[in-house]
Amino acid sequence: MDKELLAMLVCPLCKGKLKYDREAGELLCRYDGLAYPVRDGIPVMLPDEARQMDVDEKLPASPGHSGEA
Repeated sequence: MDKELLAMLVCPLCKGKLKYDREAGELLCRYDGLAYPVRDGIPVMLPDEARQMDVDEKLPASPGHSGEA
């Protein structure tokens, strides 16, 4: 995805920044918990087309946390 385009895109609901997940082909809004699909290089910025993210996906990983207690 073009970096200039990515810098201009915001979540259509909250107007917040989006994070591009290249592997999944999605634009993530952690605030609303929505993952907008990118199809054939075109972001689909419709809330009805977005996937609801899991709780683990919404929370950014804390630095230095290995997941072990």
